[in-house]
Amino acid sequence: MEPIAAEVVEDQRKQDSRGRKTIDAAQREQLLTAFEASGLSQRAYARREGINCHTFVAWRQRYGRGAKATGPVRFEELTLASRPKTAGLEVTLPGGLVVRGTRPADVAELVRALRT
Repeated sequence: MEPIAAEVVEDQRKQDSRGRKTIDAAQREQLLTAFEASGLSQRAYARREGINCHTFVAWRQRYGRGAKATGPVRFEELTLASRPKTAGLEVTLPGGLVVRGTRPADVAELVRALRT
């Protein structure tokens, strides 16, 4: 891999040979602090400052400025007070006859009786 040369451009930021702006740690810290006070989304702030959005998100993660964890995940066992009602069943037989019910065993028994 060839070395990357840097040059000073009009906005006084250094730029490497690939055209990427290089930002030192102090400037990066100022940008991160200003973002937190801006009220803008990460995407809008990065666009306004001329920074690649993915680069900005990576800075926030790398320097501990991303979303904070709310704590460990907890699971709790729940029991239902009453058995949930079964959704209604509907079977349409050849010839257009419709059989409806709530208990699968009862509907199946009725369908068997009607088919014989």
